Amino acid sequence: MKELNSTSVSKPDLPIKILQFGAGNFLRGFADWMIDVMNTDFGYNHGVAIVQSIGNHTSQLLNEQDNLYHHIEQGVQNGKIVRHTRLIKCIQKVVHPKTQFREYIALANLESLELVISNTTEVGIEFKANDLPGEDELPITFPGKVTAFLYQRFKHFKGSANRGLVFLPTELIEENGKKLRDAINNYIDLWELPPAFKSWVNNHNHFANTLVDRIVPGYPEENETELIKQIGYYDKLMVTSELFHLWVIEGNSIIQEAFPAHKCNLNVVYTNDLTKYRTRKVQILNGAHTAMVAIGLLKNLQTVQECVVDEELNNFIRNVIANEIIPVLDSAEEELKTYAESVFERFKNPFIHHELKTISLNSIAKFKVRILPSILQYQQKFNRLPKGLLEIFAHLIVLYLSKDYKANDIKEVIDFFDQIKSGEYGRKDAINKILSNTNFWGQDLTEINGLSSMFNDHVAALEHS
Repeated sequence: MKELNSTSVSKPDLPIKILQFGAGNFLRGFADWMIDVMNTDFGYNHGVAIVQSIGNHTSQLLNEQDNLYHHIEQGVQNGKIVRHTRLIKCIQKVVHPKTQFREYIALANLESLELVISNTTEVGIEFKANDLPGEDELPITFPGKVTAFLYQRFKHFKGSANRGLVFLPTELIEENGKKLRDAINNYIDLWELPPAFKSWVNNHNHFANTLVDRIVPGYPEENETELIKQIGYYDKLMVTSELFHLWVIEGNSIIQEAFPAHKCNLNVVYTNDLTKYRTRKVQILNGAHTAMVAIGLLKNLQTVQECVVDEELNNFIRNVIANEIIPVLDSAEEELKTYAESVFERFKNPFIHHELKTISLNSIAKFKVRILPSILQYQQKFNRLPKGLLEIFAHLIVLYLSKDYKANDIKEVIDFFDQIKSGEYGRKDAINKILSNTNFWGQDLTEINGLSSMFNDHVAALEHS
């Protein structure tokens, strides 16, 4: 079996036109796959430079394989098994800004650069007032890193109007493009950068709000031998996904021209308002995922498919979606029911080995975005609390309080729950402290009439189950 690298495979030398923050499974099985399709099938001719700030395992493997890897789409279509394999060749280099700060900043000087794509999870787009890097020091946050990058580009091209960039963030937060731009503006003010730079950022750079939808489990450990034999190479970075994909983009003509995927037989939708797409996807599909993590891990289940096969859990999630989530959404009920059914069909894909531990990353922030809005909207609309959604919430907190569970979350969240688990608080005080944490939920949930009592009842029931 051959090693996968540029000596065994012909790889094009593409101009770097895209800066990508993140090298995780999702971007490699979604955005990079799209870019490669556009390059090979439609002459897009865009190379990607990856910026990887967290960890270096993936970047090491990319370097070993000369930034080559295979993407494999798998699913069932019209009753038949379908599998498409593509060798992804669009990535040109990987930079670690922590150890390669000058190389990172030098990318800002590229005349060819046009686009910035990112996926830094729900907690990535944030402003921190203590993010005050010195000269040649890397900012802490993602928006801080982008601000430093843009300032270098502004200086190098002397504020040229045609050297601004198009931003396509894929973080699953509402108005992700606007919030990224707002955070950059906050850093410009904090760092007391020139007004002319701020004007250039806001007038000559373009920030799209976007929504992405594709299940990308990642490396196919369960059938790697079969797939390696099929592709004919040892590939340590194979990434699998479902057949379905959707990218909804709120963007002007400049953004559409920079990323014309909607003209390339890809399911990319440009719209003036992505609200309906976002709401149904986040609260139904992503909400179901987050609910399955909390309940599934407590039941010692490992994958989404196991959760769907578990009759009790499957029926519970379906009932919550039908009776507590769909009733608070604005779209037509039949349209939402059809979408929900399609989601469960996607969950049953026999090739999607989507691990709950992978989905569990930053579950507290995900709960705030994916499930808490449904709870609040239900309470407001019906003047009562949704029992099923509160039960899901209780499962999440019990999971985080479990002594055997190692949360895959940010340090602030882990430290908070470690303090709670230290035994300093009784259960009722601990629950009140959790529910009143405005940093987690954006508000004090103990102020919602009846929520603390119902929540405590659910937690007590779980503790004795």
